Amino acid sequence: MKQGLFTIVSNELLAPSVYRMVLEGDTSGFTTPGQFADISIPGLYLRRPISLCDMDDKTMTFIYKVVGTGTDAMSNMTAGQQLDVLTGLGNGYDLSRSGDKPVLIGGGVGVPPMYYLAKQLIKAGKEVTVILGFNNASEIFYAKEFEEIGAKVYVTTVDGSVGTKGFVIDVLKTLDYSFFYTCGPMPMFRAIEAVATTDGQYSFEQRMGCGFGACMGCSMETKNGPKRVCKEGPVMDREEIIW
Repeated sequence: MKQGLFTIVSNELLAPSVYRMVLEGDTSGFTTPGQFADISIPGLYLRRPISLCDMDDKTMTFIYKVVGTGTDAMSNMTAGQQLDVLTGLGNGYDLSRSGDKPVLIGGGVGVPPMYYLAKQLIKAGKEVTVILGFNNASEIFYAKEFEEIGAKVYVTTVDGSVGTKGFVIDVLKTLDYSFFYTCGPMPMFRAIEAVATTDGQYSFEQRMGCGFGACMGCSMETKNGPKRVCKEGPVMDREEIIW
């Protein structure tokens, strides 16, 4: 974990209630895809945990959905404003387990952490397939960005307005893959668990208090005992999860 001041470079609307914020500063706190940042919102006591979407030596990109007071305040922030941010939080994805043909599955606001993961796997020479799940065409974001970095992309929409009609598992069941990585809502996880044919890792979207393991508020029971989603997670191995 590393604390620092970051300057907002941009903060733009991508889809209904979904924004992309780019921050400039010291990004060295992050070591692996799947980690998150804890952003201090002026006037609010608790920081807001947001998964890392992308980064380089000078900037970090976060994609977030407006769901409450904190994210609503973030959506109104402008370029030049400074934010106090804790970076490199949580346990990220294990790239060494990917095999040659990993599949990455993102549902809604679970899509963003898949992007930096895909970039790193492609850089390592892996054949990356990405499945992105949304309710309808208006909610889709980052499909083009995944294609531009060399991933094979499938889009699913519940109403069939774009891509495959249905859910991410309707594509997953047709694929040959070596390992899966995923982030999204619990109903999607349960559906994946029922059809997945390989080992994999899930990144849990849990409500957090402190974000760095002190308050124990985000603990969940696993086959290896209780684990804090913010510390031992948010990424956990398929074989240790109690469903």
